[in-house]
Amino acid sequence: MLFAEAQGSGGSGFPSLLLIVGAFVLLYFMMIRPQQRRRREVQNMQSSMGVGDEIVTVGGLYGTIREIDDETVLLEIAPGVTAKYAKAAIGKVNQKAAAVDEDVTEAETEEADEPAPGSTPKSID
Repeated sequence: MLFAEAQGSGGSGFPSLLLIVGAFVLLYFMMIRPQQRRRREVQNMQSSMGVGDEIVTVGGLYGTIREIDDETVLLEIAPGVTAKYAKAAIGKVNQKAAAVDEDVTEAETEEADEPAPGSTPKSID
């Protein structure tokens, strides 16, 4: 009698196999793929860092890159104060060095166009 019940409840394993495969596909698209994308973005950011970039470490320390090599970065965290960090400890690049130079040149040109306080404006003839 027990043998007959065991045979009657057996069916094909296809639906359960399909459910397991579906769970793995869902796991891949919801967890593994986004994690790989984030890891790739971090590697690209860390490889594109340069001297003069303003960064934030994973610990929350703000600084400016003064020297960089394959594994380490020398950060200036205050005027005259430097600290050596592993490249992997850099969490975010706040401002690239080239962007800082462009902002400075724009500010200098705007100041050059304005007359100095107390001087007479230039005449346009």
